[in-house]
Amino acid sequence: MKIAVLDDWQENARNFADFAPFEAEHEVIFFSDTLSGQPLIDRLAPCDVLLVMRERTGFPAEVIEQLPNLKAVFTSGMRNAALDLACFARRGIIVCGTESPGHATAELAMSLIGALARQIVPSALSMQQGGWQVATGRDLRGATLGILGLGRLGSAVASLGKAYGMNVIAYSQNLTEEQCAEQGVTYADKQTFFKTSDFISIHLKLSDRVRGLVGAQELAWMKPDAYIVNTSRAPIVDEDALIEALRAGQIAGAATDVFNHEPLPQDDRLRDVPNLLLLPHIGYVTAETMNVFYGQTLEALAAWLAGEPIRVISQPA
Repeated sequence: MKIAVLDDWQENARNFADFAPFEAEHEVIFFSDTLSGQPLIDRLAPCDVLLVMRERTGFPAEVIEQLPNLKAVFTSGMRNAALDLACFARRGIIVCGTESPGHATAELAMSLIGALARQIVPSALSMQQGGWQVATGRDLRGATLGILGLGRLGSAVASLGKAYGMNVIAYSQNLTEEQCAEQGVTYADKQTFFKTSDFISIHLKLSDRVRGLVGAQELAWMKPDAYIVNTSRAPIVDEDALIEALRAGQIAGAATDVFNHEPLPQDDRLRDVPNLLLLPHIGYVTAETMNVFYGQTLEALAAWLAGEPIRVISQPA
């Protein structure tokens, strides 16, 4: 069979799992770039199996329908919004996944909050360029950390914030005071949340209900010395509104690890926005997480080849 390993951006998939047994019996092809549309279809049309990294390459129905040989898809994580699971099921294609540790993203969110608070990047760049102090930071202790979405990752960031001595509040559309109390944080209504947070960290699952949830009005409510961090999904924040707010100095700054188009094009306008810290979607990109992702992907592939699939996300209809 022909097996494609997609979106191996750093070309190190082999460093995290043993592909040799599969390469001995099958044709395994590694791709380090990301395609879409017809070029993607042309590339993958001969393939029987796809090993995909969650939410990098998108698989809408119009792509899936034109992959005649595809029999199975193995994704990192048990949830991948880039996959049209209903279409895979209709086509008789099984989809299996892996566990997802998650804590790496929470750690990154807290690191970004610290970097913004202490102006780490401007200070480091100044040193590289022969300069010295260029910015005055602020304390995290005593500051208000707003968690937008108090699920698994949001709760982890809340715990990290409390360890710093921050006052932690939370908001989401379905969140209750009781749920917040269980996590030892304070519930805030939407307007209060945006008006009182010194730092906002986003941790919501992407759905139509939360697309553009952080828009011009929400950014206008924020303090002029407040920051917002997005390690969740790019469409949750209205990109136009964020750019306008940052260019106008309406808020102190922002950091994002997620984008509407990934990898981010070299000429993308976000690269020139002031007070915007950009990272190349490294939320889950740690050696420990990649060991889980690639290791369990091959474990699931072996199980399927043996006729006993594991961690099944979507069964053939």
